[in-house]
Amino acid sequence: MKMAVKVNLYLDERKVETGKKAPVKIRLYISRTDIRHYPTDIHLTAQQFQQSYLTEKPKKAFQEIKISLGAIEARANKIITKMDGIFILDKFEREMFRSQASTTDVCAYYHDYIDELTRYGRAGTASNYRLSLKSILEFSGKDNKPASSLSFSRITVDFLNRYENWMVAADKSKTTVGIYLRPLRAIFNKAMEEGSIAVELYPFKKYKIPTGQNIKKALSKDELKKLYTAPVEPGSPKEKARDFWFFSYQCNGMNFRDIAELKYKNINKKSISFLRHKTLHTTKDKPKPIIIPLTETIKAVIERYGTRPFLPDNYVFPILTKKMDEAEKLRVNQNFIRFVNQHIQKLAKDLELDADISTYYARHSFTTAAIRNGAKMELIQESLGHRSLNTTQNYWAGFEDNVKQEIADKLMDFG
Repeated sequence: MKMAVKVNLYLDERKVETGKKAPVKIRLYISRTDIRHYPTDIHLTAQQFQQSYLTEKPKKAFQEIKISLGAIEARANKIITKMDGIFILDKFEREMFRSQASTTDVCAYYHDYIDELTRYGRAGTASNYRLSLKSILEFSGKDNKPASSLSFSRITVDFLNRYENWMVAADKSKTTVGIYLRPLRAIFNKAMEEGSIAVELYPFKKYKIPTGQNIKKALSKDELKKLYTAPVEPGSPKEKARDFWFFSYQCNGMNFRDIAELKYKNINKKSISFLRHKTLHTTKDKPKPIIIPLTETIKAVIERYGTRPFLPDNYVFPILTKKMDEAEKLRVNQNFIRFVNQHIQKLAKDLELDADISTYYARHSFTTAAIRNGAKMELIQESLGHRSLNTTQNYWAGFEDNVKQEIADKLMDFG
């Protein structure tokens, strides 16, 4: 909720005899009808409170009290300011009254941020953070039991190097190591920003998170034709998986979460216009929509599988429903991806094509086909929804060498 939240301190003298010390409390003004009160560990007489907190320039005897009370108020205001106009009470209470032990505990920060991501509907990112914490605690534990807590001070360059070696020994790729350590780095940055840990504890200046080599595989023109024209039983799971795989391929390699999120308001007579779900929460700039020309084959898939009636706010495909929360959407979408992968792989195996084909291949095959047909990197960047050309160039760098060689060889093919 957006509003001006205010905070101050007061002396609660209701149950205290005159001249005796009373508790100093925090008063939080959320709205006219919602005022919260919280205790502090400080007790003062009315004179001490008047001569310190309520005095702009207190005498020397009261200056230390003034500083202590000012620090409490400043901490509360800092937490409120960081919320940038969207006040969340339970987040304020967690940060304001978090124990000293929890401010140095990695787990507490993970759990707080996972809760925040969940509230904002970012179930996929929350899941990534859970997996990251689970893996790190498994490494940190003893006797095959995961650790229940982990202090920031334990996570050194040596700790990270040993974790990386432990992951690799368990047959995990460098890419997976990177996926699990990037959330940890973000948690460190958050703790430093809040002043909970010293900058000297930050291990990621010397330790570099591995990026791995994620080779992107794509189908050739002949393989695409073979897959697209292969006879399949009408109405079978193989046909449905193939239809949605090629829908993704034709729609600029559209991510399957974006396919699931498509609504009829995203479609007009000539094109599909949508915002990538992946980047909705990762950019402060106004996201740029991806525009896809509406072809006859794309129309055919929408006609075959599309929901009815054609109302603007209705999902195009019967994958998600309006009643689902973000966690349910994530689960259902992952199940749909598994369905497509399972049956497109069965079809590929029947055709003696790459049996590891997956939904990712559709995006990679679109990129390869576009470049084969002479598309410039800037157009590929726009089509894939990348914010920078560097991202597109790095994406292209991950393709197999034989694909790059084939395209290079065609540069002088003027026939």
